[in-house]
Amino acid sequence: MSTPFDAVTFIHGPAMKNRFMVSPLTNLQSNPDGTLSDDEERWLTMRAEGGFGLTMTCASHVDPRGQGFPGQLGCFSDDHLPGLTRLAAGIRAQGSVAIVQLHHAGRRAPAELIGMAPVAPADDAKAGARRLTTAEVHEVIESFIAAAVRCDVAGFDGVELHSAHDYLLCEFLSAEFNDRTDDYGGSRAARFRIVEEIISGIRRRCRPDFHVGVRLSPERFGLATADVMDAFERLVATGMVDLIDLSLWDVFKAAAGEEFASRPLLELFTGLDRGAVRLAAAGHLYSGPDVQRALDRGADIVAIGRAAITNHDFPLLIQANPTTAMRELPVARETLAAEGLGPAFLDYMSTWRGFVGASDVPT
Repeated sequence: MSTPFDAVTFIHGPAMKNRFMVSPLTNLQSNPDGTLSDDEERWLTMRAEGGFGLTMTCASHVDPRGQGFPGQLGCFSDDHLPGLTRLAAGIRAQGSVAIVQLHHAGRRAPAELIGMAPVAPADDAKAGARRLTTAEVHEVIESFIAAAVRCDVAGFDGVELHSAHDYLLCEFLSAEFNDRTDDYGGSRAARFRIVEEIISGIRRRCRPDFHVGVRLSPERFGLATADVMDAFERLVATGMVDLIDLSLWDVFKAAAGEEFASRPLLELFTGLDRGAVRLAAAGHLYSGPDVQRALDRGADIVAIGRAAITNHDFPLLIQANPTTAMRELPVARETLAAEGLGPAFLDYMSTWRGFVGASDVPT
């Protein structure tokens, strides 16, 4: 039986000292130009100090036209290199694997933020998005590869491609949203091609031991679960991927729809042959027993979101007491600030119902 404190090896790159990974969490703390802020650096390095075996950044946009939210970390310019280099060193100094999540918001990029209409695989009047030309698809592929090279130069151990949550790469995978008739639409293989070409380019241009992961949404967002299972198998078949990160929302939920007869959603993927590729699972992992249960159900790695926000040292707490749970919500602003959340992140978390509570400082 796997335990939360077993090491995890990958095909490429360093091993994780345990099975805890910080999920890529939106925090709105970067500078307006995408450079790293002191607040974001503190937030992430505190999680590395807190015992997480892998520390992943928020979604970092590879193109200014693909920015998804204000205060988003950037990796599209060499101007970002000093901060990225500092961050990679700070995470790795704590013995945590340092990973950047690469992102393009696609049709979800706010026009008022990027100063133009967002782009997508197909025209979308509701989102105000226009279709990418084939030449522009090639430019997107290059932007992801160039960002990965930049992260390599900065000293990160690897990158993850954000192919979930209705962002651009997810939109390409979707038969509902992708109606293209060129090489990047139509069949499952064609819809997957953009992801495959990005991974292939990263493998060609980054160092041989550079880690590459991919985040997938197993359902919702115009995705049929069977199509995502096919993408999972294609990722494994490339022989170029180290980690597939499933954003499940709830690790223990049943699959939606009749096709899979309400089988556990995670089980559909743990039952697929993945060779030496590792599988991470995210969603509703709030305690030591939750973590162990996810591992018992076949996950190799637990991706921690809310509990990583409330407790920067969540892995160490569980190591000391396997029944430990995250702080009870709501959590006072002062407590969250002590856990490394800066003002922008605190304001953002205040929009999550029931997460941030009243001050615990007497007035």
